[in-house]
Amino acid sequence: MPRIVGLRPYQHRSLPLEHPGELPFVVLTGARGLGKSAVLGELRDAYKGHTPVALVDCAEAQFAAPPPERPAESWSPVAQALLVVAEQLAEPVTGAGRITFPRLMSGLVAVAAGGWGDADSERIRREVERILLLNESGSWISGFAGRWAGKVAAKVVAAATGTGPLVSGAIEATLESIAEGFTSRRHQKASIWYRTYPNAGGHAQRGLILLSGHFRAGGTSREHAERYLVRALLTDLTEAYAGVLPRMQRLGRPLVLADNVQTGPGPGLVDAVLRDRAEGIADQVAFVAGLRGDGRELLRGGVRRELAGVARRSEWTPDPAVPSSRALLVALPPLTPDDTLHLVGAPAAPQLPHAVHRLTGGNPLGIALLAESAAQHPERAGSLGTLLTADVRPAEDGPAAPAYLRLLDRLVPADRLDELTVLAAAHDHDSACALAAALLPDDFGPADVRALQNRLAQEGLPVVPGQFVGDPFVRTLLLLRLHLRDADHSGWRTAHETLISYYTRDRPDGQARFRLHHQLALGRTGPAVAHLRDSFPVLDTRGWLHTLRFIAAAPYFHAHDAEGRDFGGHGDRRAAVALGRTDAQQRVPDGVDAVLHLRIRRLLHAVWLLTDPLVLPDPKVGDRLRFELEQLSNLRPAGNALLWRASRDWPAAALAGRPPADPEDDESDESDEGDDERSGVA
Repeated sequence: MPRIVGLRPYQHRSLPLEHPGELPFVVLTGARGLGKSAVLGELRDAYKGHTPVALVDCAEAQFAAPPPERPAESWSPVAQALLVVAEQLAEPVTGAGRITFPRLMSGLVAVAAGGWGDADSERIRREVERILLLNESGSWISGFAGRWAGKVAAKVVAAATGTGPLVSGAIEATLESIAEGFTSRRHQKASIWYRTYPNAGGHAQRGLILLSGHFRAGGTSREHAERYLVRALLTDLTEAYAGVLPRMQRLGRPLVLADNVQTGPGPGLVDAVLRDRAEGIADQVAFVAGLRGDGRELLRGGVRRELAGVARRSEWTPDPAVPSSRALLVALPPLTPDDTLHLVGAPAAPQLPHAVHRLTGGNPLGIALLAESAAQHPERAGSLGTLLTADVRPAEDGPAAPAYLRLLDRLVPADRLDELTVLAAAHDHDSACALAAALLPDDFGPADVRALQNRLAQEGLPVVPGQFVGDPFVRTLLLLRLHLRDADHSGWRTAHETLISYYTRDRPDGQARFRLHHQLALGRTGPAVAHLRDSFPVLDTRGWLHTLRFIAAAPYFHAHDAEGRDFGGHGDRRAAVALGRTDAQQRVPDGVDAVLHLRIRRLLHAVWLLTDPLVLPDPKVGDRLRFELEQLSNLRPAGNALLWRASRDWPAAALAGRPPADPEDDESDESDEGDDERSGVA
């Protein structure tokens, strides 16, 4: 950003501009929680006071609807955002005074006047004063603005009583007041700027009347008017930097930061700037936006770069025929394990940073909140599950709340939290529909399921075959909420029983691993052990290992007794089973190989525990996992290489905080190569 703004961060020292002519509209893309808002906030802090800076969040409530007394025909999210941006840009900076916005003020007064038909003079005065004062109470302009607002209000009240047209009266007073209050050539030029409005015929007052009418008409006419308002803001800013003296006083470029531009005024603001730049209407304002998702819908033709690729130069060149190519889309990557180590610090449990990175996938918000939970509850640092359920008190004043709920508030759409909580257990559209039919209201049908799945993709969550919610971290949080939503975990059990039934009754052609996965989530280990034991001699090794990993990925949020039922204790029996401490009490079914049965049982529990993203890895269980896979490799000569490689790779991945992957086959002539998708169907 220093090369775009032309200033060193936190300093009033200039830098050479990378794009001295036309500059890119920088858009930070990515899913929720990747740090877009944090980057924008840091940029504001770095340049505030050194160059004009404005930061708006397009998702704020002030852009969702007009104030109660303001008619909808005289208000829009874009017009409101322009006012908020101008209020911030007007603040004085080092070496230069405040910027005034006569063009934008005139346009906003004309727009507001369209809603003053039955307004009282006090409301009119209040609206006009905010437009004119731009939040600069106590400055020299406040007295002038008050007189100006009073004059406009008097004109409008007179027009409302029948002495003249209302809108034209307000506009006439505005233009007259500019002429009377400002004597500089620059402000006089601003008072006649609207002469060039289409069909104005060279008359500024007529141009503003047309602008007000187009705005009230709505639709594409309003978009046309809003585009002129955006142009007015940029023209006022450009003129503030024109001339010898302003250039000597003002270093760098003004900076406009807009978060969540996928909503509210965001699309209109972005489109207006890009279209004007494409048509050769230049400005020298540095724009940086945050956009949830990848921006393919809003900015289909945007130039895409990775963050590392723009560290030194952006290498950005727009396509003259594509307005959206003026946008430079920069994807924010997840944090690395080293980044996580620095954020988490040195906790009592040395494996915690790696475990946090595995759980969050490098999500900065998740890492930061888990680090805060560990700092506030050091006694819980041995389990990510307990850190997620612990109450975390924010740095600012506010009530404490469980960490997982705070994360869900930020990471998923609030209006669909209940639906996603249920559907997170699903694997695809059809299984999600089965869950919706069982646990969601009747008016949430298949079309709503598909729309929600598309929405997650649009917001930047990965699309992963076999999971309705593709992001593992978000899915874990949602499943935790499903488990804890009912004191007796009834909703949790109903969801998994529904899917067990679905994959038994509605999918008789196979996919047994899905049924076994959900049975294991309810603590029923017997069916999974039997399936893995009986399929070991007949399934290809790669497919068998894939099935083992899939089944053992079942979530585990609550202790179970020997029969799989929830109980009130906090013990986790998986380590005891994996280490063979319960073998003596285990009854082996008649007619099966007892040694193989117990080995598969130990192996399943070892993988289940070591791949659990909420549990810190146990080195003893890792050693046991290695041993059991080694012993199995001796039983399958054809699959020996894959089993032996898994015995090395899987424990190492678990201890390093990585999810296990399918083992690579070191022998090119290995006859036991299977296709994951095919062999996973058992």
